[in-house]
Amino acid sequence: MELTIAGIELREVNKPLKRPFKTSLQTVEERESLIVKVTDAEGVEGYGECVAFSTPWYTEETVVSSRFVIEKVLVPILLHQSLKHPGHVNRMFQQVKGNRMAKAAIEMAVWDLFAKKKDIPLWKMVGGEERAIPAGVVVAADPEKVEEQVAEAVSAGYSRIKIKISPDSDLDMLAGIIRKYPNQLFFADANGAFAEETFDKLLELDQAGFTLIEQPFGEQQWQLHTKAKKAMNTAICLDESISSIEDVQRMIDEQAGDMIVLKMGRLGGWSEALKVARLCRTHSIGMWVGGMIEFGVSKAHNLALASLPGITLPGDFSDSQHFWNEDIIIPEIIVENGEIELSVESGIGYEVKL
Repeated sequence: MELTIAGIELREVNKPLKRPFKTSLQTVEERESLIVKVTDAEGVEGYGECVAFSTPWYTEETVVSSRFVIEKVLVPILLHQSLKHPGHVNRMFQQVKGNRMAKAAIEMAVWDLFAKKKDIPLWKMVGGEERAIPAGVVVAADPEKVEEQVAEAVSAGYSRIKIKISPDSDLDMLAGIIRKYPNQLFFADANGAFAEETFDKLLELDQAGFTLIEQPFGEQQWQLHTKAKKAMNTAICLDESISSIEDVQRMIDEQAGDMIVLKMGRLGGWSEALKVARLCRTHSIGMWVGGMIEFGVSKAHNLALASLPGITLPGDFSDSQHFWNEDIIIPEIIVENGEIELSVESGIGYEVKL
């Protein structure tokens, strides 16, 4: 199959969160995002989402910089080009350095477009398995509100709860929460908050009972991650450190982690995410799909990604009403019995309303 990219549009979405999302890096109260729509010569549409934030607190990319790169650099490369496979976009964009989130937004839209042209769900086109996706929620709040939000998540039926941590985290409180819900899966996410001088604080959290601790140190602090993996019983999971397949190979070679978080935006799109997933399966590296406080377009792509074989741990999949009063997709994503059903509609499986 061959199609021609006849149009590429960019729309900005800005919505307040229902409640602040607090990490060691930043508190997010409002989410600004870019939605990409690509159209072929027959008028069929595909959608992607740029998950960069308004300021460079998570990565160096921002909404403003991504808009510039998409409009002024990437669109001229792709517009009016004929494609036989969505992976060709990744190769065409290799002449542009970095800017993975900007690239991913367009490439995601093209993968959605191809799946719609084939009239199959995106998850099926990428080799996913037809199954319900286990849902997980993130608790990112002030310490005095953590227990309350965990109780809400348990009541809502989430199969996994991830709690943001830092060197100031209260071990007794965290261990108490985990003991209170013995059948619940608990992850911890540090967002790189620990350092050499707070290594002992991290070791203390080994006693809390978490299934894993995500990104305890900075993205380039490979030696500290290796040290933690050797010293701790709790699995070490890398997130911000993983921006390419080379990073995954380095983690394997240096034994710097037990598993990784797959984030399509940080990897640069579907093509790279699929390569990383294959490498992890080859080396029996655990994987799960991470979220970026995203809207339904990105989450729909992530659900398709989570359907791949070998991705068994619950990812960052809250329902649409968790962050927003109203999402930008129809129907909205719903968690039932701790799971989200994959859509059987073509492409990402959701209508986008902007």
